[in-house]
Amino acid sequence: MKKALLFCSLLISTLLIGQNTYLHCGKLIDTKEGKVLTNKTIIVSGKKIIAIEDGFSSPKSGDDVVIDLKSKTVMPGLIDMHVHIESETNPAAYLQKYTLNEADIAFNAQHFANVTLMSGFTTVRDLGGSGVNVALRNAVNAGKLDGPRIFTSEKSLATTGGHADPTNGAKKELMGDPGPKEGVVNSVEDARKAVRQRYKNGADWIKITATGGVLSVAKSGQNPQFTVEEIRAISDAAKDYGMNVAAHAHGDEGMQRAILGGVKTIEHGTFMSDETMELMKKHDVYLVPTIIAGKTVTENAKIPNYYPQVIVVKALDIGPRMQDMFARAYKKGVGIGFGTDAGVFAHGQNAKEFGYMVEAGMPAIKAIQSATVTNAMLLKMENEIGQLKGGYLADIVATNDDPTEHIDTLNTIVFVMKEGKIYKQ
Repeated sequence: MKKALLFCSLLISTLLIGQNTYLHCGKLIDTKEGKVLTNKTIIVSGKKIIAIEDGFSSPKSGDDVVIDLKSKTVMPGLIDMHVHIESETNPAAYLQKYTLNEADIAFNAQHFANVTLMSGFTTVRDLGGSGVNVALRNAVNAGKLDGPRIFTSEKSLATTGGHADPTNGAKKELMGDPGPKEGVVNSVEDARKAVRQRYKNGADWIKITATGGVLSVAKSGQNPQFTVEEIRAISDAAKDYGMNVAAHAHGDEGMQRAILGGVKTIEHGTFMSDETMELMKKHDVYLVPTIIAGKTVTENAKIPNYYPQVIVVKALDIGPRMQDMFARAYKKGVGIGFGTDAGVFAHGQNAKEFGYMVEAGMPAIKAIQSATVTNAMLLKMENEIGQLKGGYLADIVATNDDPTEHIDTLNTIVFVMKEGKIYKQ
């Protein structure tokens, strides 16, 4: 009897494992070649794509499932290289720094993660939070909640008074003197220790704030805030621990120091010179432009009391420049990764960035490639995500229209699959 029950259990397990999903795709974007193909079938088994066939293939088993996407355009799950999954802009954000508990941040982050996944972004790189982002990543990976695959930098690294100094804007009694443990660096030794602390805390990437920023309660939005030696120490330590470095940077001098110091991506890049663009090409450094963030902070700065006054001045100056800089960088041949700075604007609106990229002169297919094959390469997952291909993870999304012809259709994702599981249909 026991043997019979065991046999039945194994048989049921085998049948469940053998169940495949057939996606009948009217159009399919080959992100590797930059082409739109027609009438294809994607066959998914478990977490992976096992085949892509011409035409609309019939299931081989009665247990197989067919999903009709014949009127849709299908592409790999999108990848956003710059989000802040723990927070979202609002007029009370600077007060909430002192009123929200870690549990509040965690529940908010769970909601933002779900919204992000439902908007078609199956992978994100979180560039700076409180550390809740590490726990969120782990919970998503364990299947405890729905969200995108997360690569996180944990806490951003700053100099004293720099853009990511966690005590900026606080009264003196609360400022203290944060150091490497809190992500504040003031020497080469601090730099190494801060990286090692991030690794200990569970980070996948390192993020530095190489210049001032728009939304920190500090005067300058573009002054350089690390020495080349400090950045080199950060990059070298990161490499030792299997990580790359992303550099928030608006000012040109800070960007050049970051590039020479060994970072892999420049975030924002607002005041980037032609000289810096050439330097990026020489050192194989990619730009993550976040145009939507610039536009959002400019609009919010026009709303009375939305930001502290010191931020309003910077937002009105820096925000309008980002799209023009991106247009120049693209024409120069700088490598472009797709990223938005979601959290600076409402999560779920990430795909609006595509429209701004196209508006600035980037062809729609190139913009899509930046959010798929390019970002997959930057995350060292080019053999797992970013393409619809046999052996790759089944991260698949679909739109009603062809985004290579109508880019704004990416704002309305109608189908989401991540690792073979359907989240939206």
